Amino acid sequence: MRLYRSALGAAGFAQVAFLANSALLPQASVASTCGALGPPVFTVSGAFPTSIYTQYYNDPTATSAQPQPVITDPITRKVYPYDLSNPDTVPLSNTHDPQVIFPKASSEELLDAAFSQVLSVASNPTFGSNSCARCQAALQAGKFLAMAAPEQGPALVVQLCEHFGYKKDCTTEYGISGVGQIITQAIAHADVGGLDGQMICARFFAGLCPAATASPLDLSEWFAKPKPNPLPPPRKASGKRMKILHLSDLHIDPRYANGAEATCTTRPCCRAGNVNAKSPNETIFPAPRYGTFTCDPPLSLIVSALEAIPVLTGTEKAGFDFTLYTGDLVGHDGEHQMSRDFVTYSETLVFDLLKRMLGTGPVYAALGNHDSYHKSQHPPNSLSGELSAQFDWHYKHLAALWEYQGWLDHSAADLARKHNAAYMVRREDGLRIITLNTDFWYIANYFNYINMTDPDLSGMLRFLTDELQDAEDAGDAAWIVGHVPAGWDGTHALPNPSNLFYQIVDRFSPHVLKAMFFGHTHQDQLMLYYANNATEISASAANAAAWIGPSITPMTNLNSGFRMYEVDSGSFEVLDAYTWISDVSSYPALDAQTDFGPAFEFEYSTRDAYGAGVPDWGPDDPLNATWWHRVTEAMEKDSSLTTDFVKYQGKSSILTPSCTGECLGARICYIRSGSVPVARQNCYPGRTSGG
Repeated sequence: MRLYRSALGAAGFAQVAFLANSALLPQASVASTCGALGPPVFTVSGAFPTSIYTQYYNDPTATSAQPQPVITDPITRKVYPYDLSNPDTVPLSNTHDPQVIFPKASSEELLDAAFSQVLSVASNPTFGSNSCARCQAALQAGKFLAMAAPEQGPALVVQLCEHFGYKKDCTTEYGISGVGQIITQAIAHADVGGLDGQMICARFFAGLCPAATASPLDLSEWFAKPKPNPLPPPRKASGKRMKILHLSDLHIDPRYANGAEATCTTRPCCRAGNVNAKSPNETIFPAPRYGTFTCDPPLSLIVSALEAIPVLTGTEKAGFDFTLYTGDLVGHDGEHQMSRDFVTYSETLVFDLLKRMLGTGPVYAALGNHDSYHKSQHPPNSLSGELSAQFDWHYKHLAALWEYQGWLDHSAADLARKHNAAYMVRREDGLRIITLNTDFWYIANYFNYINMTDPDLSGMLRFLTDELQDAEDAGDAAWIVGHVPAGWDGTHALPNPSNLFYQIVDRFSPHVLKAMFFGHTHQDQLMLYYANNATEISASAANAAAWIGPSITPMTNLNSGFRMYEVDSGSFEVLDAYTWISDVSSYPALDAQTDFGPAFEFEYSTRDAYGAGVPDWGPDDPLNATWWHRVTEAMEKDSSLTTDFVKYQGKSSILTPSCTGECLGARICYIRSGSVPVARQNCYPGRTSGG
């Protein structure tokens, strides 16, 4: 195969062009808002900066296809082949990676399991002549097959799928190369006659059972020490501001095919061969070179964003103090198109770009639900033998990459290897960064439906509690970094672990825990945590705020965006947050030329956007939970503030749905909901996206 070499030289990256006008803000407003941040708008050159890689599989200067760099894994020394990212060779199935199947149970184990399940069914009050009882009874048969003949588990799932018409291609979705083997493992371990079976039927079988509420928590022995009373004095502000970048949900698509159908019938779109069923022989909307609202971003958009970030944030020379990455750098590929190599390729490529293009400062990254094969799936350590270790290959590779890039020392990397990619970094300035693998409370992780009465089967929340206790004992501050939000509208996390997480936040806020950061929704959102499980929702009871960062990916129907925080270096409180966006609707016009690429522009300052609602708050007072609760009170009096929140939630996308009436009230309620139980108890359901 012919390889293309880039011409490295004094020219470096392609020249960039600046546009003074802003599509979304008047020039005077931008200038007064941005201050010393940098120019209000930065337009990237239309020519791809070929010097960032030394070799390419194709001609990187061509505009007919995405550049395909030759990527070498620094850990394994593997040169990833072109077939892994070639849009013309997307695999139909993964026959390369090993698949782990639950081992056969002995006759004694089968007897014990049958007995315990009969007792569980007999004692469950939901049983009777209803759909829930039927579903749980059917799960019994699946459980015995999963234990006695696990190799037949995926085949059973496929047959049931085909019989009931759950999917168009059941073999691809649930066969041995899909998630069928993961489902087999989960069913084999689950108490299908009890709470586990009820929640499986509620989540995966069209609500055949009612979703269970959170189980009562016994915290009598959970915390090593009671919460200090009175609380220690707050940390003193230094008056010096750090610049912290927050990136989330890049979802790079290395298989993006320029000109392919962007409005395809079966996702992922913008892929060769994926057509719109209404027009199979003629493309309705060709995929633009820099991406579109229905697809994950190509490499060209990722690189353009990383070129713009230092210029717009004023960090070209000094760099960021550090960067938070809240997960999901792998695209939305189907299970049959995924593989271990595809995941590690995406991680190697993206983390290398972050290191080389953002300047100084470490990147503290959390694992997203798409950042694994199989996606969203992580078994707890409590499973036996090779089952609990089946994703260790991934944790080891991530930890090695983070250590290789110089972002983690050996002890933190070792924590990541042992704690399912979660770790703690104790910085010299007295701030502890604690990252979590939030797939352990995510609704799509089949392994979470094993022994659901235990809110912390994985041990992740035990790890978090111990780290926060150590921080309290040492007088340190702490931030939590994760991916899937534990609250908001209550649709992403499971009730029991999100409830326990809420109690942990209450125990260590506000004296230890200063801020939390998540991603996953692709939107710009926020959650508040209150004392005593939100029995009183007021400014005085508001303890902690969790920021949900905007995504780089425009999927679905969003602009591309990123955020930077200004944080006091002594108190570690957020003083302001600045968000920039790129108008995705402008991308098709960029295809026919190479003079200009995407324009990224300043969207808003959090303090400026909402500060009028809290007029007695000083310019250096933190944007903490108290401030944010008072903002929600101002929203209740002035709906225009809530309308602005909805606009920013979609990153000012032209496709953001309107929000009126109950929708506006729901947004305020979601901001005040940090757990699934709080959201379900207080909020309107199903009002996340529009009115």
